[in-house]
Amino acid sequence: MNEITAGQLRLDQTTDIDRIYKKISLRLIPFLLFCYILSYLDRVNIGFAKLQMLGDLGWSDAVYGMGAGVFFLGYFFFEVPSNIIMHKVGARRWIARIMISWGVLSAAMMFVESATSFYVLRFLLGLAEAGFFPGIIYYLTRWYPADRRGRATSLFLTAIALAGVIGGPLSGWILRDTNGLAGLAGWQWMFVAEGIPSVIAGFFLLRFLDDKVEDAKWLSDAEKREVLALLQKEEVGKSHSSIGKAFSSGRTWLLAAIYFLFVFALYGISFWLPTIIKATGVKDALDIGLLSALPWAAGVVAMVLIARSADRQGERRWHIAIPAIAGTVGFIVSVKYSANIPVAMLGMSIATMGIMSALPIFWSLPTAYLGGAAAAAGIALINSFGNLSGFVGPSLMGWIKSVTGSLDSGVYMLAGCLLAGGLLTLCTSSKLR
Repeated sequence: MNEITAGQLRLDQTTDIDRIYKKISLRLIPFLLFCYILSYLDRVNIGFAKLQMLGDLGWSDAVYGMGAGVFFLGYFFFEVPSNIIMHKVGARRWIARIMISWGVLSAAMMFVESATSFYVLRFLLGLAEAGFFPGIIYYLTRWYPADRRGRATSLFLTAIALAGVIGGPLSGWILRDTNGLAGLAGWQWMFVAEGIPSVIAGFFLLRFLDDKVEDAKWLSDAEKREVLALLQKEEVGKSHSSIGKAFSSGRTWLLAAIYFLFVFALYGISFWLPTIIKATGVKDALDIGLLSALPWAAGVVAMVLIARSADRQGERRWHIAIPAIAGTVGFIVSVKYSANIPVAMLGMSIATMGIMSALPIFWSLPTAYLGGAAAAAGIALINSFGNLSGFVGPSLMGWIKSVTGSLDSGVYMLAGCLLAGGLLTLCTSSKLR
């Protein structure tokens, strides 16, 4: 009888925790996901603007590639300081500052006339946005224990794919139907229309977001105690060493290298997918936008399903490596059958599914062993170093396109990076579950 009572008590406690986390997720995840959609859209909509900008301004693919990539230099220089500041002042005020400043700068891209102004604004945009993504990843560790964080992170990261699903058709429509309106080009209207919502969302965030569990008026005192107990139990197994210790850890740098390779492949798709689709023979901007949504839509489905499997099985490494290997095959197929639009798009969809499935589970690795200020700094270090590939990748792709007249070699380069990242993941500790 006592065993039955104890078992029922554990079941009731589990059910209660599930209910609390459903409440937390419904409060936090949809809004954070929406904010990241705006962030990612403002970062990569330059890929659609390219379809008109290069002709209007007389630029080469190399100029575009450098401008697309220079964003990540600003991002790199300010990301670690940004996350440390957020740890001190709180997520609510700092993330709001990030969103408002990047929205203003993104809209200001409509005034670009020369390559120099293009480079300067893209650099400043990266500087403004630095800290948003690692800040949210760190913020989620203040609410979710490890066994629930994979699903929460994967839902948040669907924003990358959803930005492609929504942003592709939206950007294509704006480019086509506003071109020449009030004397402005379609790409100018696109920057304004996609920049202003970030400013509005930033001001709303100031009133909506809570810095920590204790501040959440929408949770009862009993619910707060349940959540805090879970978080405190997990903190025992984490490293709360100094920021410098996080920087000197070989494990941190291994994860940074893996993330560098994954992001290299991700931004290859993000910045060049419209151009790759156009190279297959599709000319209309809206048609390119609609087709570009397909790989991202497939990515949303894959990343949610695979993250659920990883959380259910308590396994991370193979749930990262296998999608990465499958994505490598997808890239190769897209090049080999580039003349066949359906097959090429299938290959790109598989590649996108592989990348998008690996990314959210990857972030379960550093958050599994870092805590406190070390987590804020370590996550920012991994993300900032990884995002340097956002500078290297687009620049290399632009140079390859200018020299060879084709993106085939560039896509093979993306495939190699994705494969290497997947294999390196298997070198991480199997204890990081």
